Amino acid sequence: MRSINLFLAASLAAGLSIGIAHARDYSEIRLGVDIPYEPFMYRQPDGELTGFEIELGNAVCDYLEVSCTWVEQDWDGIIPGLLARNYDAIMSSMSITDERAERVLFSEPYYTTPSAWITPNDREIDIEDRDSLKGLAVGVQRATLQDNYVTELYGDIVEIRRYTSADDVVTDLRAGRLDLTFMDYPVAESTIAIDTAGSDFKRISGFIKEPEHIFGKGVGVAFRPRDEALAERFNEALAALKENGTYDELMERYFNYDVKL
Repeated sequence: MRSINLFLAASLAAGLSIGIAHARDYSEIRLGVDIPYEPFMYRQPDGELTGFEIELGNAVCDYLEVSCTWVEQDWDGIIPGLLARNYDAIMSSMSITDERAERVLFSEPYYTTPSAWITPNDREIDIEDRDSLKGLAVGVQRATLQDNYVTELYGDIVEIRRYTSADDVVTDLRAGRLDLTFMDYPVAESTIAIDTAGSDFKRISGFIKEPEHIFGKGVGVAFRPRDEALAERFNEALAALKENGTYDELMERYFNYDVKL
């Protein structure tokens, strides 16, 4: 009889806990983010976080009149961290894919960016000639769409080296330990000054956003599946920021090419 009473008490407590979670007003929101991923999110010399997505997230919080805290988390653990309630949402350049949508709830997409193949200036690599790529070392950030793309389409040809961060990829590219990388283009532009005079690196492909089953439908904020009310508040805020010009102002500040949907 005691074990039954304990079971009932535990069930009632769990039900009450779920009810409280659903009723939460989210006056303070914790946002999970993988740092650095310039120009979307990075740390300034004084330690303050900035970047397109940081500024957009802060603008969302201002619109919602809530206090927001950014919680740093390595990319390969960022969805598990959300599900473990280490933060309330992920706002860290996460593309909306069917695979991820099985685990998290996404906001409406709010931008999309291309990826590109990049190599040192002194290398002559024809990305269209698959035979010439055999055995080349390609660096990617682990568990990203770029990782998925290279693995699916080139995994039988190249040697894939996976890194925790985009900065680690760039470090080995500079040191000559990689032949090329496949990277989110805005990140490449910010970290190695690609396509600018004096850069040691060059882009050897067009802008790549397909296939959709890999690159998804654009970038969205990720939430726990039951936090539909919070997702709707973010959708409302993002729509309002597009309407009042804040979104376009941030876009123009960080990008000189189109990353809108």
